[in-house]
Formats: sequence, structure tokens, C-alpha cells
Amino acid sequence: MLLIHCPYCQEDRPELEFRNTGEAHIERPKDIAAISDEAFEAFFFMRTNPKGVAYERWRHIHGCARFFNAVRDTVSDRFVTTYKAGEPRVEVERGENGVLKLKGAAQ
Repeated sequence: MLLIHCPYCQEDRPELEFRNTGEAHIERPKDIAAISDEAFEAFFFMRTNPKGVAYERWRHIHGCARFFNAVRDTVSDRFVTTYKAGEPRVEVERGENGVLKLKGAAQ
């Protein structure tokens, strides 16, 4: 079972307490009524599905019930880090051993 760190509760909790709610850092159009059908479709339905680094939005449904962002390696299913919703996107890089890490962090 995966343990996921909730940045609000400051605890590692079992994955069963959480729900993935999709891709993180999606910006809503300013005037959604004025956008084209193609732009509307892209906003609501089109998401990236990367092999490797994924920026995801999660919710701690059986805890604080708050939304937060996570960086996860989709190949290994390993969480690199989690951070509070509204905080800027965290940059990551592959270390010498191929494992994802926070950019600038020591191995």
C-alpha cells in the first residue's frame, strides 16, 4: 500500500484515505462563455497522460478533506513530493540513479 503525505495534516497516511482528482495546475478560462467549442473541449476533457513526471491534484477525503498537489512518477508510482493547493508548481529532475527528486536537492 502506498503512503501519501498530506501537506496540511503533516502525516503520511494510507492511499485509501485519498482520491486523485485529476491533473494539477489547470487554469480556468477567464470568460468561459466567450471561448470556442474547441477551447471548451480542451479545458474540460483534454489532459496530459505522461510517462514519467505527473502533476496531480489529490484530496484527503478521510482526513482533513482538503485538496493538495502531488508530483508522482507514473513509471514507479512513487510520490516525489506533495504541496498545498495554490502554491507554485514544484520543479523536479531525474537523479544519477534515475529516480525523480526535487530540483537542486541532494541525492
